[in-house]
Amino acid sequence: MKMQNFKFQSSGLGRFFGPLEAKIMEILWSTEQEMTIKDVHHRLDQEKALSFNTVMTVMNRLVEKGVLHKRSQIRSSVYRPVMTREAFMEAQSKELTLDLIEEFGSQAVVHMVDALDQVDPDLLDRLEQKIKELKKDR
Repeated sequence: MKMQNFKFQSSGLGRFFGPLEAKIMEILWSTEQEMTIKDVHHRLDQEKALSFNTVMTVMNRLVEKGVLHKRSQIRSSVYRPVMTREAFMEAQSKELTLDLIEEFGSQAVVHMVDALDQVDPDLLDRLEQKIKELKKDR
């Protein structure tokens, strides 16, 4: 799933979602169960006054974007994330990396390698191991 509007100036979930979308996703990711719009609205309403219809509209847009699954129940619908937060961030970082390489080619890879001097040494070790695995599989 590729999010269409990546925001470079933001951070975290704000790179992929608007502020209310991000809050809704955090609420849904924080629970292990499906939630109704009413459940989510109640949790959001503790922070600031939002109309039920606003929450409903945003949640249905998240369904259209493919990040929420909607299932009808007797009198309402229940929603759950399509994937975990970790899986979502993994998928988005992979898509972003592929887009950068497609658009900028080897230059993007060179800049990523140059940035490695600013990261945790364990990450460098994992990268080295991944490169060895890729070379071995060829």
